[in-house]
Formats: sequence, structure tokens, C-alpha cells
Amino acid sequence: MRFHTRKWVKPEDLNPNGTLFGGRLLQWIDEEVALYAIIQLEIPKTVTKFMSEIDFVSSAKQGDIIEIGIEVVKFGRSSITLNCEVRNKITRKTIIAIDKIIMVSLDDNGKPVAHGKTKIEYVKDRLNE
Repeated sequence: MRFHTRKWVKPEDLNPNGTLFGGRLLQWIDEEVALYAIIQLEIPKTVTKFMSEIDFVSSAKQGDIIEIGIEVVKFGRSSITLNCEVRNKITRKTIIAIDKIIMVSLDDNGKPVAHGKTKIEYVKDRLNE
């Protein structure tokens, strides 16, 4: 799992229990996965199509740092399938693991469009082209 970003849990991110609000975490995951997919596929209109079961197994509190990790599972014709793990950097516990997130590239009419990608590309490789 490659961890791509870290977030600092602030007071505005808490639920009434004083722990990380699940909706905020899902917002962070969706944004991070979208950015990753857009960069990989090089198509700005790439959107979330599907997220598999969401099961919060631990949490975070104010001041904790969380890490969001993403891995590519497969490339489809117009999609990329990813999985995601979020862990608490302070407690070292997994907060949530999502087995399947499907992102789809769209054309100007909102219809799926082929992206032509078959493998992960890194910025350093693109710069050498």
C-alpha cells in the first residue's frame, strides 16, 4: 500500500463523540482517490462510480494524524479500480479499509470514455518522454 497523503484531525472534523466524523473521512477518501485517478488516467472528468462496503474498525481523535493509502487493483476500458486503507499514524491502527473503489472517466457529454491506460505511470517516467 502506498500512502499518498496525511490529514491532521482538527476540531471541525469531529463528531458528537469527539472522534473523527465518518462523513469527513469519506470526503477525504473520495477527494484523494479522485485526484489519484485523474492524475493516473490524465482525464480531468473522472468520477466515483462505486465504493464497496464501508466498515469503520477504529477511529481518530483531535490532534491525530491519519494516512490515506491507495493501490490500483486493475485498469478497465474507461475505469480504474482501486482499494484504499486509512490508518491512524499515532495509534498505528487501521481506521477503514475499502476493498473496491471504481472511478470512471467521462467525455464532455458525461458518457464513459476510454482512457487507454494499462499500468501505473509515475511522474518521473512521464517527464522522460
